[in-house]
Amino acid sequence: MADEQKQDKTEQATPKRREDARKKGDVPRSRELTMTGVMLTGAASLLFMSAPFAERVLSGFSGSFVIARDRIFDVDYLPEALAHATLYAAGGMAPLAIILIMAVFGSAVLIGGWSFSMKAAAFKAERMNPISGFKRIFSANSLMELIKALAKFAVIAGIAIAWLWLSIDELLLLGRQPVGAAIQRALEICGLSFLVVSAGLIVIALADVPFQLWNYHKKLRMTRTEVRDEFKETEGRPEVKAKIRALQQQIATRRMMEEVPNADVVITNPTHFAIALKYDEASMGAPRVVAKGKDLIAARIREIAAENRIPLFSAPPLARALFRSTKLGEEIPTGLYTAVAQVLAYVIQLKHRQEPGQKYPEPPKPEVDESKY
Repeated sequence: MADEQKQDKTEQATPKRREDARKKGDVPRSRELTMTGVMLTGAASLLFMSAPFAERVLSGFSGSFVIARDRIFDVDYLPEALAHATLYAAGGMAPLAIILIMAVFGSAVLIGGWSFSMKAAAFKAERMNPISGFKRIFSANSLMELIKALAKFAVIAGIAIAWLWLSIDELLLLGRQPVGAAIQRALEICGLSFLVVSAGLIVIALADVPFQLWNYHKKLRMTRTEVRDEFKETEGRPEVKAKIRALQQQIATRRMMEEVPNADVVITNPTHFAIALKYDEASMGAPRVVAKGKDLIAARIREIAAENRIPLFSAPPLARALFRSTKLGEEIPTGLYTAVAQVLAYVIQLKHRQEPGQKYPEPPKPEVDESKY
């Protein structure tokens, strides 16, 4: 265990490691990219919707500062007016709020994709550990966040001061304009200000995104022992795999045995091999192997064939050739057509022998060149 802890995490994260991290809600994220996306979206929204916003603000102000004469002494008026003004303002801000919410989610998934996990929101006792908290505060990641915060403050403050200095005359002229026009122009200036400030955030986001991706992949790196243990867990231990293969073989054998009663003939070795063949002229181009096996499986095939009165035909060379050259469910090779046809013809003659006047047919001796199989 101590040797494992001393190992360097030199291996890239495996697909399973990345998938497990995603299930826990651990995906790469960049707060700078999210903030930049929200700022750009908000600035664009203010610029494009400045006229309707200004009209609604002016209408809200007009309605809020005007009181009907007959309601001046009505004690219930102010709560009603406040509720109406609040709903009116909320209705006006709803489009912008919806757009900003969409921008938050859209910007957040640009580099990490969608990820929803209750494990990320679950309570973790280690988060309450003051020692772990101090380690996070004084870690390299915290130092990088502090540097980013200072750089962001310097860039945004410099751009904002420069922009306000260039716009000072226009801001002072707002007081000389009509109220409606002044509100609309103020919103446009706010949108332009956000847009200019966001230009500075783009530079920070472009620097932060590669760092977050590098830091995320570095955090997911694995030791060679972890990779080996994961491979064992994924692929399964040898004894478990052997047991699974045995179960699969049992299932396949059981299904194969269920097809033996449907066979037309079982060609045997006669003791070591058994191959059950079926031929349907309407649906098959050639006889097909429905069951095959050797030793104990061959014995079981012969037993089932005998129980269901399926003819058994002893032809050792043909049985060995069929066993070696065919797979379960496949049609026999063309080189064995003649030999198998002789056997099937003999089986058909045996069935007709039960009719009065039919003679006992001579069993064929199919010739097979085993060196080809």
